Amino acid sequence: MIIKKITLSLSLLVILTACGQSNQPKLLEKTNQDKISINFGEKAITTKSLTQHIKILSSDKFGGRAPGSEGEELTVNYIASEFKKFGVAPGNGNSYFQEVPLTSVEAINKPSILFSDGKSDDLTLTYSNEQVVWTRKQINSVEINNSEVIFVGYGINAPERNWNDYADIDVTGKTVVMLVNDPGYATQDSSLFNGNAMTYYGRWDYKFDEAARQGAAAAIIIHDTKPAAYGWSTVSSSWTGPQFDMVRADQGSELASMEGWITLDSAKALFNKSGLDLTAQYIAAKTPGFKAVPLNLTVSATIENKTTTINSKNVVGFIKGSESPDEVFIYMAHWDHLGTDPVLQKETGDGIYNGALDNATGTVGLIELAKAYASMQEKPKRSVLFLAVTAEEQGLLGSAYYASNPLYSLAKTVGGINMDGLNNFGPTKDVTVIGSGMSELENILEKNAKAKNRILNPDSEAEKGYFYRSDHFELSKLGVPMLYPNSGYDHVDKGVAYGIEKAEEYTKKHYHGPSDEYQDDWILTGAVEDLQLYFLTGSEIVNSNAWPQWNEGTEFKAIRDAQRGK
Repeated sequence: MIIKKITLSLSLLVILTACGQSNQPKLLEKTNQDKISINFGEKAITTKSLTQHIKILSSDKFGGRAPGSEGEELTVNYIASEFKKFGVAPGNGNSYFQEVPLTSVEAINKPSILFSDGKSDDLTLTYSNEQVVWTRKQINSVEINNSEVIFVGYGINAPERNWNDYADIDVTGKTVVMLVNDPGYATQDSSLFNGNAMTYYGRWDYKFDEAARQGAAAAIIIHDTKPAAYGWSTVSSSWTGPQFDMVRADQGSELASMEGWITLDSAKALFNKSGLDLTAQYIAAKTPGFKAVPLNLTVSATIENKTTTINSKNVVGFIKGSESPDEVFIYMAHWDHLGTDPVLQKETGDGIYNGALDNATGTVGLIELAKAYASMQEKPKRSVLFLAVTAEEQGLLGSAYYASNPLYSLAKTVGGINMDGLNNFGPTKDVTVIGSGMSELENILEKNAKAKNRILNPDSEAEKGYFYRSDHFELSKLGVPMLYPNSGYDHVDKGVAYGIEKAEEYTKKHYHGPSDEYQDDWILTGAVEDLQLYFLTGSEIVNSNAWPQWNEGTEFKAIRDAQRGK
């Protein structure tokens, strides 16, 4: 992305001068009264209330908290009632809710996809086990009929990086097949994209959107567990059933008719049928100057849909600032999860995706932070917004809706902290920062962590692109500096290996599965310490005149500079 040099405004120049030309944002010294008030807020966050809320929100009664379900009504009303109980005001006029219109599109015919070379037997891939396909077009059915298939490498068009997998080929009306992640990860070359750290170009949503911009009729990603950062079971559970999207006035006419994933084994069979070696194409695709390769096959599929339009809800609580009420700091978390799979429920007796860690913990963290600010004896000088968003699991839809329809000016939104999964295995000496080094918010987090004898560490799995996979991203890409801190790994008693073991155990056994349930052996003292750190970091910002900036070289800085008139 193009980063422009923007002249600093006079107000920022004054701040930098006061800081001795430092990059550190200007913060105010706390009075004794401020310190007492902040201490009240910090101590309001407790393991007892955290545990109680998590148990309720992740219980079977809430049915997995799917948008548009009975579980949504229970969830959003619960959050709003807790805000009201603490004296946190409604954030949307007199309402705690922001309506988010969504359209659900569900493939009801479990579509097969058929590849043909016109000579030998067709290759048919079965739904769920070998492929998952869907459409974001908000219509009753779509059909792909003998569409020419082209391998487009990583499916990336990045002019600023001198990379275009669509160069010299017209894919209009055709089906593109592509790899997950990006060439930087594939080569581990730090001079290529961001090396090991995934860029937005590596994300599935970018790839599908770019394929549509190129005029493709269908877009298929080859699943590969390591570069994707999740197994096939996650694909199967996440992209089957109702798929939500924003309500589109044109019913999604600009989108590809079919999107989907195929397994790695299916991709090998597909390339073998075309007379190509998939391994060789992996190597070619990561090489600068790669040219798309026709597979000399056609693909056909029909998707029959059930479409439904619903109004989901973001939940918004608000504490008005005493001195600069129009300047807002945001805490956010997504309240939704995957709901209930009736087929799985019938087959196994447990089809409820409870989403205890993901993201009942983050939602409860939001409730606890609202309580912390409400418990302060002195009102914060700036306003604080507590934003629980819908449909994160469907593609960050609730946060995208808020970003496009903000209740408070994005130009006057100072920054924010997003929470998506809290620590459930005990206190750590460290804090992981997803998207480390991106903004000056991290400096303030680091200062407060140091005061608690903790350190910040960058994301050890930057190749998984977590920064682009949670709700802060929708605000970030519109300019608002956002922090996405996460559980550390260095357990205070059991060390780093134990923390890594617990993280891997969750990813392999519970992530996006019915087994993500609250367990009595959870230790939430670490979550409390993390939330207290987020509280201290945010309260320092809201009680200051600082405007933390994106750091030079980040793709969001030019947007923020323009937004703030710099």
